[in-house]
Amino acid sequence: MTENSLDTAGRHAAADQAGGERAADSPSSPGSADADSARPSGMAGGRPPRPTLGRRAAAFADSLWRPALVLAVLFAAWWFVAAQEYVPNYLVPTPGQVWETMTGQWSELARHTLVTLYETVLGFVLAAALGLATAVAIAYSRTLDKALYPIVLFAQVIPKIAIAPLLVVWFGLGLTPKIILAVLIAFFPVVISGVAGLRSTDPELLDLAATMGAGPWRTFRKIRFPNALPHLMAGLKVAVTLAVVGAVVGEFVGASEGLGYVLLLANGNLDAPLLFADLILMSAIGIVLFVLVEIAEALLIPWHASRRAGVSLTTS
Repeated sequence: MTENSLDTAGRHAAADQAGGERAADSPSSPGSADADSARPSGMAGGRPPRPTLGRRAAAFADSLWRPALVLAVLFAAWWFVAAQEYVPNYLVPTPGQVWETMTGQWSELARHTLVTLYETVLGFVLAAALGLATAVAIAYSRTLDKALYPIVLFAQVIPKIAIAPLLVVWFGLGLTPKIILAVLIAFFPVVISGVAGLRSTDPELLDLAATMGAGPWRTFRKIRFPNALPHLMAGLKVAVTLAVVGAVVGEFVGASEGLGYVLLLANGNLDAPLLFADLILMSAIGIVLFVLVEIAEALLIPWHASRRAGVSLTTS
């Protein structure tokens, strides 16, 4: 069995499972001839042509204007409430006050932002690696499934803020407790999504690969893992935002730098502009990392139904 045949089989199986294309493309389906004749000339095999750079830019702009409009409305409401002092400025500062604080203390805020970003990225990478390894072990071994799954669930339901002081006692006030907390919080979504993806492979395809002489490693690399990528990427997008929460929670308990530390200082000093600036920077870290994972998903699984432009979610 060649590498290309395994790779093609795995990709087609994953695409068929995601989009339900087997039933739609079946020659015996009623109306299939009419659907084929109604396809545009640029479509081959029922799939739309690869979008050009201009179309991608237009689609990207189309996806941005709606959230931009929502943010503009929220910003206008914030400015109006603060400017009219419906809420005291020491509780809700004006956007101008937040901007002045952010620009005036930018060098210090940037330093703390980089600390939190480092803790978040390292914790997320470790959580992704450990979570994927655990998911593979659970999916491939029934014994490990019964042994590890309850432990993973038990570790997830424990409030992380409750064990943060213990981690500080064990590992000190450095970066280690923050990274461990980020790993613990981001670990669970990766495991759950990885197990779901690895177990969603068509058994007939696995039997076919075994019949054609593919070993476990080649089957995993060419069939199981590509098929699991849509589920895994969904879990990673959840995990990368939770990693920010883990890093900040660790900074709450014991730290001398980071955005969580700045948040505690601003709260203790009733410095609302600094508090709002800190929250904006935290949100920016999560949004940027989420977008990077989204870009990675678009590059890794462009064949998946969720990545195709113009795919209808209804049958009507």
